[in-house]
Amino acid sequence: MESNRQRKVAQIIQEDMAEIFRKQSSESKQSFMVTVSDVKVTADLGIAKIYLSIFPADFRAAIMKEINENNSYYRNYIGQKMSKQVRIIPQLAFYLDTSLDDVERIEKELKGEGDNPIL
Repeated sequence: MESNRQRKVAQIIQEDMAEIFRKQSSESKQSFMVTVSDVKVTADLGIAKIYLSIFPADFRAAIMKEINENNSYYRNYIGQKMSKQVRIIPQLAFYLDTSLDDVERIEKELKGEGDNPIL
């Protein structure tokens, strides 16, 4: 079960990461959207698992690669924002959240539009 502290730190990280991804996508020449769908922080506040939804799907691999390459930049950014609230800045781990794709696929299959319609 998550403590209040974990939820608070996760919320701060989610808001700050959403802000930086919003800035980066608006400054980019390509049109894409990165959404921070969830953040889970370990009990010791040492690791933050950040789940991202990236649209359109064509850019997912390239954007995830770039995000993972710039992990230290994002951790430094979070560190500057959270330095007064926590002693240790968590390590950041980024994961692709495909739950919306799964929902869309299931809805299509239920309507009989999927590749493998359910009989």
